[in-house]
Amino acid sequence: MKKPFNENGPLPEFPRDEVRAAITKGIQQAEEQTNMTQTPVQMKRKSKRKPLLYVASAAAAFSIMIGSVAYVSPTFASTLSQLPIVGSVFSNSGLPGLKQASEQGLTSTVGEKHTINGISVTVDEILYDESNITVGLTIDSEKELSENYFGAGPNFTINGKNPKVSSGGYGEKDLNSTVRTGIARFEVKEDMPDSFEMGLTLEGKEGEKWEFIVPVKKITNTIYVPVSHQQQAEGIQLDVSKISFSPSGIALDYKATEKGTIDNPQVGASFIEFRITDEHGKEITSHSGGTEGHFDNGVWKFSSTKSFDPISDVVQKLTISPYLSLPSGGGGVQMDKDGTETEIPFDKSSLKEVKFQPFTVEVPKQTK
Repeated sequence: MKKPFNENGPLPEFPRDEVRAAITKGIQQAEEQTNMTQTPVQMKRKSKRKPLLYVASAAAAFSIMIGSVAYVSPTFASTLSQLPIVGSVFSNSGLPGLKQASEQGLTSTVGEKHTINGISVTVDEILYDESNITVGLTIDSEKELSENYFGAGPNFTINGKNPKVSSGGYGEKDLNSTVRTGIARFEVKEDMPDSFEMGLTLEGKEGEKWEFIVPVKKITNTIYVPVSHQQQAEGIQLDVSKISFSPSGIALDYKATEKGTIDNPQVGASFIEFRITDEHGKEITSHSGGTEGHFDNGVWKFSSTKSFDPISDVVQKLTISPYLSLPSGGGGVQMDKDGTETEIPFDKSSLKEVKFQPFTVEVPKQTK
């Protein structure tokens, strides 16, 4: 226990060694961060997705969640928000949307810190935009932690309740043997409120549980552009309803349907992705997104919001090219009424390439 300070007594000795060590550590971390932002690094990627799960029953319809194919930039780099010479997790993430949103003050700065068993977890920043809720974390431990100590990252609740469906991703960057940062992404669904109390739970390998409750609010400076683009290709009906622009990036909403059977959700419509390029031929980096689907009266129905990096002020037109991102492997799980699970192998032979027609969208002047 620290002794109380006696204002009439002698001044305590200045801790020169401790201060020098702290400064040296801060400079080393800053140098490491500079090197990381200049050199591409491979981020550890741990998806929040689970195997495809659906229930075989006599019900007319049921819902599933297909895991995210979320893209994470290979130049992902994070840092300690406690060191002002380095910056925040988002502004140094290497992700243009997070950096721009943070610099424009659109993120919520939290700074809440909990320590368990010598491991401190701090929720630094949160961004809630049209397609994702993104959380920046700093983790500082007294001892070295194993690579996957926090598994697939945090889970979240909405006003104390679990969301009906959720997907996303979690990535970490080691700054040294005891300090790392993480970014968790939770994909936004249509029925989510614009503001709510978000519960975050992060579990450690030794049974620790860090719990936070923080308010989140969706950013408001988003411009929505109705698209209403429809096309059919090889039995797939595609409907792109809208695209939105904000400082954190582009969000594209779509729905797709395809005839099928209840025991095979691996239809082409479940693998739709989009490639976006501007009028100068530059491709806008995609961060993909999970796909929600359900089966009803012989038809599989899917919907999703795909996210992309923000665009520059000079862009006036975007070309959107739908395509199928067919996996090389995968599978699913079937659950009967008694809760018994049966694995469903992935059959690539049942899938084929589909050629969609590209279409263009004018960028509104308000985004410039």
